[in-house]
Amino acid sequence: MSTTLTSPVTDLLETHHIPYDVIAIPLTDDNKPIRNLEDLLSTEGRDPNSVIRSLLFRTGTNLYVLLAVAGGGRADWAVLRKHLGERKLKMADFDQVEGITGYVVGAVPPIALPQTVHVLLDDAVSNYDNVIIGSGILGYALSLSSQDLKTVMGDEVQTGRFTKTDE
Repeated sequence: MSTTLTSPVTDLLETHHIPYDVIAIPLTDDNKPIRNLEDLLSTEGRDPNSVIRSLLFRTGTNLYVLLAVAGGGRADWAVLRKHLGERKLKMADFDQVEGITGYVVGAVPPIALPQTVHVLLDDAVSNYDNVIIGSGILGYALSLSSQDLKTVMGDEVQTGRFTKTDE
């Protein structure tokens, strides 16, 4: 680890003895992550498609579900509704994300979340040896092996194909 960073995410990884690298992500003047993250990762020799996006949904029964997806995959709403047994599903509002997850948009990890957030892991994550996740702190991400991510997520996290395939 080249940069020292402390968050609930790094604490969880260290508790499980999981190695990770800290990636500094420059912020714009208005404190948002740079738009050309893919370029930054490519120049560092990292696969931009290995970034895990954490998409937060609210169900019709007011449950919150976080879908962890890699490779720029798009959520398959019909598959999600069927898997969750829900007729209604919508993306959580931008302003709700921090209150529900404890993290600001742009730093939301797929781990170290409140127990009230149900997590789904898309199978596409297995396509990458190493993945990049939110660190919990805006301006930083963490790189770790996809297998270590699955290990720390535990058996309670449901996996499946929750994204559309346009290939």
